[in-house]
This record gives sequence, C-alpha cells and structure tokens, in this order.
Amino acid sequence: MIIRKSPQEIDGMAKAGALVADTLALCAEALEPGISMLELDRIAEEHILAHGGLPTSKGYKGFPAALCLSPNSMVVHGIPNGYQAQEGDLVSIDLGVTLDGLVADSAVTVGVGDIDPEAQRLLDVCQDALAAGIEQARVGNRLSDISHAVQVVVEEAGFSVIRALVGHGVGRSYHEDPQIPNYGPPGRGPLLQEGMTLAIEPMITAGGPDVYVHDDEWSISSVDHSLAAHFEHTVALTAEGPRILTKAKAPLLR
Repeated sequence: MIIRKSPQEIDGMAKAGALVADTLALCAEALEPGISMLELDRIAEEHILAHGGLPTSKGYKGFPAALCLSPNSMVVHGIPNGYQAQEGDLVSIDLGVTLDGLVADSAVTVGVGDIDPEAQRLLDVCQDALAAGIEQARVGNRLSDISHAVQVVVEEAGFSVIRALVGHGVGRSYHEDPQIPNYGPPGRGPLLQEGMTLAIEPMITAGGPDVYVHDDEWSISSVDHSLAAHFEHTVALTAEGPRILTKAKAPLLR
C-alpha cells in the first residue's frame, strides 16, 4: 500500500531531510585521505543526535551503524570499519534520519582527493540520472516513467544500472511501497499522485550490472569489481511538481 503524506508530514520530512543534507555535507568535507570509515560514522551520528534526530539505519534489521559507507566497487550497505580512505577512492555515503517520527533518506558518492576522469564521469552521469528521474516524479505520470528516465541517461553514457537494487517509498517508515527500479519501459506501474514521498536512487556501475552480497550479509559489490556510484534524494510529489526534501544548501559536487 502506497502511503500518501499530508502537507504537514511533508514539511516534517523536509526538516529531517535538511538534517540529512547537512550531515552528508559534513561527512563529504571530512572525507580526505587517511580518514577511517568508523570516524566518518562517528562524525555523522554525533551531528544527528546533537540536532535532535536519530540515525535511522542504526539498529534497522540489525545494521550496526549510522551510515552505510561503500568504497569503490561496493555499491551499497557497507558497514563502517577501519578502512582508511585513499587518494582516488570513490565512497558512497548513504544516510537516513528520523526526526519527530518522520524519515528522510539520501545518498551521495564522493571522490577522495584527485580522482580519475572516468570515475568523475561516472559520478556526473549518476547525478544526471537522478535529476532525470526526479523530473518525472510528477502527478499524473506513471511510476516507471521515473525508472525509464534513469535507465536512458545511464545506458546512453555506456554505464550499467544495477537491476537487483531499487528505490522505495519513505516517510512514516524507512522503506515503504512502492519499489522503484532504475530501469524499465515508461508508462507502467502505479499512477503518481500528490502526497507520495519517494526515495529515488540510481545505483550504477562502470562495468556490468551484476552484484553480490558479502559474508556480512549487508555489503553489496559489483561482481566484476567495477567502480560504483549511488545518489539518492527523498522527493515529495506536489501539485507544483517534485519537491526535493533532502537538498543540500550548497552543491556537494560540481
């Protein structure tokens, strides 16, 4: 069942989303060669708690940390550990925050220091795909219009959409209906209606689309070890168009 939110709930989610965006910006600024994933997680959790929020991932189905931190060929759900960021790495930072009972969810992939031009192109394309998907999040469209828009941008650039992973509804819970694939034909699926709140999140690789789950039963990486990128926003559908609830005050990249 797709849960449509009231204007008051959407405003509340936007407050959670502002804290998500601030925390991601703080982590992106701190992500320099030598910093450990555990230190980044500490920075995030302390900031969230200090501003009255709760890190939604921590304890969610047993996940042990505030952040999902996924370097290089790891796509999502990486458990923070002692790994230290190295020059040229790509690190995906995925974060949910609960504030006053409402959830917002967002992710960015950040380059550490100077990165390879093809790695930068991967980041640019993933951001463009997210923007294309959000543009289709309009009342009267179909859910797969979002999916198709993402797929077109990614595949025209020569990269792959990970088909085993999806976006989702969000708001009253971390993961709600509907699931949002990042591929597929347009014009299918549920009719998009005012009050829907969606976590739109392209997850792409520079190589093939196949992934595997690590022994920790959380971390997911590309089978061919190709670099991965992941960008995500929580978006509310309004009569005026898509409203991004997790938008940073200043761009994290570009």
